[in-house]
Amino acid sequence: MKVLHVISVFLMMLLLSKASRSQGINKQKIDSFFNILERNNKAMGTIAVSRNGEIIYSRSIGYSFITSQEQIKANKDSKYRVGSITKMFTATMVLQLIEEGKIKLNTTLNHFFHHIPNADKITIENLLNHRSGLHDIINDDSIKYSSFMDDFKTSEQVIDLIAKFQPDFEPNEKSAYSNSNYIILGSIIEKITQKSYSENLKQRITDRIGLSNTYNQEGSINPQNQEAFSYQYINGWKPITENNSSSHFGCGSILSTSKDLVKYIEALFSDKLINRHSLEIMKTRKEGYGMGMNQFPYDGKIAFGHDGHIFGFTSMLFYFPEDNLTLAYITNGESYPFNKIFKGVLDIIYKKPFSIPVFKATSLNNADIGTYIGRYYSNQIPNKPMHLDIIQDNSTIVMRFMDRREVTELEATAKDKFICERNGIIIQFNTQNDDLYFSQNGQIVLFKKAKN
Repeated sequence: MKVLHVISVFLMMLLLSKASRSQGINKQKIDSFFNILERNNKAMGTIAVSRNGEIIYSRSIGYSFITSQEQIKANKDSKYRVGSITKMFTATMVLQLIEEGKIKLNTTLNHFFHHIPNADKITIENLLNHRSGLHDIINDDSIKYSSFMDDFKTSEQVIDLIAKFQPDFEPNEKSAYSNSNYIILGSIIEKITQKSYSENLKQRITDRIGLSNTYNQEGSINPQNQEAFSYQYINGWKPITENNSSSHFGCGSILSTSKDLVKYIEALFSDKLINRHSLEIMKTRKEGYGMGMNQFPYDGKIAFGHDGHIFGFTSMLFYFPEDNLTLAYITNGESYPFNKIFKGVLDIIYKKPFSIPVFKATSLNNADIGTYIGRYYSNQIPNKPMHLDIIQDNSTIVMRFMDRREVTELEATAKDKFICERNGIIIQFNTQNDDLYFSQNGQIVLFKKAKN
């Protein structure tokens, strides 16, 4: 009888301990934070928080699809482009192939692609930890702002484009982030298995651990399949031009949900996809880069995972082994800094000081706006002439930099002072001198207004 009593007390303590861990998160404060963001059109998207393998908080705000005729609210099953989180999936499959003896870390690229520069010196390891020296075609302005990404591209077409660029440095000389590395790794997976990247993803990861809402996107976004579009806020949420994700094959082409991402990284860290040795390979950093996995320091703790940015979508997935805590947050629209949202949630979870922001804006009239409109030039940085346009959009102003497609909404915070908090931009106009000071990341550049 006494033994049974001890066992029952022990079981009760376990249950209470589990309940207290779940109740330890201030869900009401996280809700209040997201309510403010949603009410002020500062963000849209979905977050999921898990502890000890159980979802303890989930929230969706905003919309996954917006037209004048239809608005689809975001929900836990809304699928978003996760950008470079795709690299974790690609690295996982490469390490599976290594475990199967079909490839090695020191296998050189010329076994698969002879026409890529330095193919005889670049190894699989160099590709995984961004030490190949191959030029990053995805972030090359001549490609990024061209029509290349508008239409479907085969993996061969993208590989051929990579091969046309001269390397930025010799293999293993240093580290430099390059999406080209993972495009190539995605193609190598296909060549070794004689199956498509999509088939490999399904067989090797999503079917194995039950991810029903994660897949490689091969066509256009389909809102009827709860696939989200991305938006920017300019007098309302405006759609960002949809690009074809085939150009980001292997490095940024996956769609997923926050809950699926949580499930994926927890399976990764519990040896359900690769063995412990392979996981340590992923985690090992050299000059700041792991092999498909990054580190995220927070309050003396280290989390592992990856972030992603693609066509207006931003995502972050990190796992804290010390606390068995996972966070996945994906947004398809933001006018408030993504990192501030993610860190704010962490501060609430870990009971750190955090004040929910209060948003106030200064109203403008058309006379005020008219004094700012125009094209501004700067030669302040040697050999790098720049220009930007200040454009009126109804009752606000937007900025277009160097004739790029996208525009950035500027929010008035005081007379002649505007910010884009999401990008850390501050613009201070001096209408008497017809110039402006542009500040970002500690750099301040003077632009002079062109004469009519």
